[in-house]
Amino acid sequence: MLRGIPAEYGDQATSSSSSLCRALRHSQKARNYCSQGHNNHRKTPKALMTGSLPGFIDVVRNLNSPELLEDNVITQAKAAGKRIIFYGDETWVKLFPKHFVEYDGTTSFFVSDYTEVDDNVTRHLDKVLKRGDWDMLILHYLGLDHIGHVSGPSSPLIGHKLREMDSILMKIHTSLLSEERETLVPNLLVLCGDHGMSETGGHGASSMEELNTALILISSAFERKPGDIRRPKHVQQTDLAATLAIGLGLPIPGNSVGSLLFPTVEGRPVREQLRFLHLNAVQLSKLLQENVPSYEKEPGFEQFKMSERLHGNWIRLYLEENNSEVLFNLGAKVRRQYLDALRTLSLSLSRQVAQYDIYSMLVGTVVVLEVLSLLLLSIPEALSNKAELEVPLWSPVFSLLFYLTLLVLSALHVIVCTSAESSCYFCGLSWLTAGGVMVLVSALLCAVVSALAKTFGDGKFLSKNPAHPKPRWSELDVLILLGTMGHVLSLGASSFIEEEHQTWYFLINTLCLALCHEIYRNCLLRDDSEPQQCPHVEEEFIRTAAALQDRSTGCDTLEPHGVSRSLTSLDTLRGYEKWMVLASPWVILTCCRLLRSLNQTGVQWAHRPDLGHWLTSSDHKAELSVLTALSLIVIFALVQRKCSLTSKVALALGLLGVYCYRAAIGNVLFPWQRDSKDISKGVIEARFVHVFVLGILFTGTKDLLKSQVIATDVTIKTVGLWEIYSGLVLLAALLFRPHNLPVLVFSLLIQTIMTKFIWKPLRHDAAEITIMHYWFGQAFFYFQGNSNNIATVDISAGFVGLDTYIEVPAVFLTAFATFAGPVLWASHLVSFLSSETSSGSALSHACFCYALICSFPVSAYIILVTSLRYHLFIWSVFSPKLLYEGMHILITAAICVFFTAMDQTNTKS
Repeated sequence: MLRGIPAEYGDQATSSSSSLCRALRHSQKARNYCSQGHNNHRKTPKALMTGSLPGFIDVVRNLNSPELLEDNVITQAKAAGKRIIFYGDETWVKLFPKHFVEYDGTTSFFVSDYTEVDDNVTRHLDKVLKRGDWDMLILHYLGLDHIGHVSGPSSPLIGHKLREMDSILMKIHTSLLSEERETLVPNLLVLCGDHGMSETGGHGASSMEELNTALILISSAFERKPGDIRRPKHVQQTDLAATLAIGLGLPIPGNSVGSLLFPTVEGRPVREQLRFLHLNAVQLSKLLQENVPSYEKEPGFEQFKMSERLHGNWIRLYLEENNSEVLFNLGAKVRRQYLDALRTLSLSLSRQVAQYDIYSMLVGTVVVLEVLSLLLLSIPEALSNKAELEVPLWSPVFSLLFYLTLLVLSALHVIVCTSAESSCYFCGLSWLTAGGVMVLVSALLCAVVSALAKTFGDGKFLSKNPAHPKPRWSELDVLILLGTMGHVLSLGASSFIEEEHQTWYFLINTLCLALCHEIYRNCLLRDDSEPQQCPHVEEEFIRTAAALQDRSTGCDTLEPHGVSRSLTSLDTLRGYEKWMVLASPWVILTCCRLLRSLNQTGVQWAHRPDLGHWLTSSDHKAELSVLTALSLIVIFALVQRKCSLTSKVALALGLLGVYCYRAAIGNVLFPWQRDSKDISKGVIEARFVHVFVLGILFTGTKDLLKSQVIATDVTIKTVGLWEIYSGLVLLAALLFRPHNLPVLVFSLLIQTIMTKFIWKPLRHDAAEITIMHYWFGQAFFYFQGNSNNIATVDISAGFVGLDTYIEVPAVFLTAFATFAGPVLWASHLVSFLSSETSSGSALSHACFCYALICSFPVSAYIILVTSLRYHLFIWSVFSPKLLYEGMHILITAAICVFFTAMDQTNTKS
């Protein structure tokens, strides 16, 4: 709200609620627009107040917003002596820490709270509206956004919250009208929503529902005749900063790419209209000159110069004769010319103004490529019988190449940082930190050169050993190779990134068919008179000849790499077990097909109805309750079989607590309930489950520590690993929404089937089993309903059991809920290999393969994003995927640390 605006000015705003528009029917001074904003990230006042396009890294910075140093309307208003009061989202307070004469911030991340977060704003209204000691009043309500995150746009809570916002808006507008009757000075009411809402309640993607919001501006300064009905116009969200600045008589923020919303000043004389348009055009042309070297050739700049010449002609004619038809027609022509120039300049700047820190990007890319090169060159040693992976970084430090490389990098760093005109993140680091990075880059480069020299010097790629002929690649090896390479290549196309789930669905379906072919060939087509053949295949999709020569051709050489020799072969299976082996691939395919119908994801088919939408509708709460109860029962049946008695009891009580939590927050019903009127936040029930999760994890950790003391008892370690896995399953059951519990059920079911009827009978080695776990983990990431859009992140999971915002547990729970599929499959991999192998090298092989197959697509994608940084969909498609890959690589690093710890334990055993 702006008090005492100039009479020549009108207003503008954005809202994501049509109900708010209905509350304004009594006002004849309201103007409506439809704003298509570019800042489709989490709530960010930055774009609204600066008029600039935020970078995608602002999604991360919103977690702890630093002070906004960029030129903006708030800073300009404070410098002009405006008194500003703020209540609401504390992000504003962090961005503008010294700009408000009075403020009261509320935590924006605690999405489970949708009442107190708004009541804390409304409680100030009655007093502040009666006071006359402020010029700008900013209110940021969060309740509607929080309800969307927790329950979605179809929640019955939405209607109640919209009615609450209607009443608040009515109170504000009535108060401003009453004040105008006394002071005769017009006020401005700006109703803003910074983003829309997807069908799942999130935002951050590029769908129309998330980008488009209503824009309403109310002021008695507007001249609008009764009955004057206009169709809503599409404007950009960045236009608000320029419009507010001109209306308040302030300079337009220097980095603003927005243009004046002309309907706000169309009631003013032509001379004032042209002056406002000229101010905006001058600001945009200056910004264009700063960012585009060949700005004179830009169509927008040429149009601006033409507008200035016509404007000068109009002024001369205006001074000569004030009321001629020629003057009126020329004024209209100049106005159209200015508006065209503003549109063209704004569009050109939106495409060109993005500045990339190329130097820092190249440094990061070089480090990633060096690490990937070391992994690839270490394949022969890592997959050998000894499973040793040594990366000597200290020996290259004393080489001449290291010092020469360090000297060149230091000189290059000085040259770049002293000559760079724009800010650079790497140049902004201290010399000690930057020197450490350069030492790391030099050491890694020397290590890569050393590994290359060692590999080719030993002749591992060229030597031929007739005593150890190369094994023939199986169909599974070819599938793994082609599938991995095909997935990496698909990351170069925006459509494949948007629909990446289709790639993983295809790969696991093809994998099931390959396993089916292998099973049928071994069970049905083998001649009993032929000698027993070992059905193992290569361990890794890019296994080098050097690694293969270390393996014997006999069946007993599976021992170091794969599962134990005591596993049952296909020939010894009889009756029920053999038929289950034959049917297992088809059962897995059926499960995957059912899961695909549960959650539509991606972009092209995300709008289509699915089973998840049907279950979450209020009309099918009884069916959802039954499905939730059955899912929890099946989860207990599949998990408890390897747990100790104490963990079984804790698991049962924990799963019961999961149902009680979902009933408390109104997702499901108890058998004796008819409706869910008594809705709470479920904090007590969720904490009840958290206690059992921690208890099971503690029990598993205690067993692992105990296995260190009793080295001969392998059972203790096996039970401990399974109990840790069980604790993670219980935590996932708590964080998953009720309609997603079948995803967890089918994940456990597929793991059980593949363990008993595929991996053991076929004697797959550790590398193959690792890649299968990775593939299924990626597929289940998308089965959960996730995608490569930020909008599908369920941030409400981060607040299960919390009654206030605590950053560390909230981030951990959100990350775990999002990547539960890959984490659970990796945890199962550790448990399976530890329990089924008699050699310590299996976990080492699995760790190396997991790190390699994760780092290869990430490295390739970083190069692709760097080269495609000016792509049309860089912000809406490629950048969100990069954030997902960054978080995925952090989780992969944590998993590899867990692998290494278990491998050390196994070695000591």
